[in-house]
Amino acid sequence: MRKRMTAGLLILLMMGGTLSACSGVKEEEAGTADGGGATVKLRIMWWGSQARHDATLKALDAYASANPGIAFEPEYQSFDGYQDKLSTMSAGKNTPDLFQMDAAWFNDWASSGRLEDLSSIPAADIDTSLLETGTYEGKLYAMPLGNNAWGMIYNKTMMDSLGVAPPTTWDEFFQLARDIKPKLAKDQYLSKDLTADGAMYMSYQLSMGKGYSLSKDGKFHYDEATWKDWMNKWAVLRQDKLAAPPDVTVSDKGQDAQMDLLVQKKILLKGAHAAEFGGFDALMPGDLALTALPRGAQASGWLKASMYWSVSPNSKHKEEAKKFIDWFVNSEEAAAILGTSRGIPVSRTVVEAIQQNFTAVDKNALGLIETVSKDGSAFDPGPGNKGGWANFTKEYDNIVQSILFGKIGIDEGWEQVVGLSRNLG
Repeated sequence: MRKRMTAGLLILLMMGGTLSACSGVKEEEAGTADGGGATVKLRIMWWGSQARHDATLKALDAYASANPGIAFEPEYQSFDGYQDKLSTMSAGKNTPDLFQMDAAWFNDWASSGRLEDLSSIPAADIDTSLLETGTYEGKLYAMPLGNNAWGMIYNKTMMDSLGVAPPTTWDEFFQLARDIKPKLAKDQYLSKDLTADGAMYMSYQLSMGKGYSLSKDGKFHYDEATWKDWMNKWAVLRQDKLAAPPDVTVSDKGQDAQMDLLVQKKILLKGAHAAEFGGFDALMPGDLALTALPRGAQASGWLKASMYWSVSPNSKHKEEAKKFIDWFVNSEEAAAILGTSRGIPVSRTVVEAIQQNFTAVDKNALGLIETVSKDGSAFDPGPGNKGGWANFTKEYDNIVQSILFGKIGIDEGWEQVVGLSRNLG
């Protein structure tokens, strides 16, 4: 009797194991710890276009197939709302194992202990200036995923037809705005009014040898003479109707078919990152090209990462996450799948391996990156929101907008900017 019961129980246990396997329930979903052949599930989150989503999912499948002990739980969306969602997750100690990070938030996250040290990941083939942008106090907390550069996009078709070339110095830029206007329609200009464009002003100050106006040291670096010079130059262009009027300028919405001033052919050039070129080219196929920003005493542009992978310090699978990042940035297999969905790959070896497959869009982006990398600066992610900078940035925008619309003068605007700086730190 006992033998029959034991045999029957054994059969039931075997059947139960078979049913469990057929059900598709994974060990880690039942709370099994690492080791003993259990599958490690990595939660991974990113933002981007549908093309990026599709490419990333294919890469995850390839990695999981080659590494049977790894599975992924992907989550992805557009850029809108991504930062808020990630911050909410962090506050609830529920950040994914791996998540896409942006340079604008990096300083806040690294300084508050919300990122894992990634310094052990091989990075010999990656430009040190790119790695610097993901480094905080000597440790790498964000691995660059795409090579990117800040420069200028322009309507090559129109400029060629007018017999002009993009300006190479700031003196040429301001002179071209004057010289080209008689050749354009009444509502067309070389550029929008850049009085209130913080990125373009920072480029100008950098080119004058005064460094970044915003930097991660959290100190006030706006140079008074350079700032007033910039504001006065645009005031003259505005007075002479040689730049897009203020109301037109503020209507500009990047890569919007109906609102982007470059796409609408109301301006001929604007500041842009290399990684943005594909989006613009899709709206104006074959008409556009990239070039370096005008120079002053030195280059205006900077080299930066398009985005990063970071790892949560609360992850139970940190080493597995780091191994995946190593494969993602350093393997030709990953690059062949991902293409330039996150910009030009960061590994020199990988770029050489896949460059033959680059499209005309990719080659334009690579051309700007190579130009800027010769003597451009490493991107500084800025102070983030610490020490009063969130309020400074908001109020600064209000001040320069007031100058743009003629509500206050340049000297008064500078005094207000300096007043804001007293609340920092």
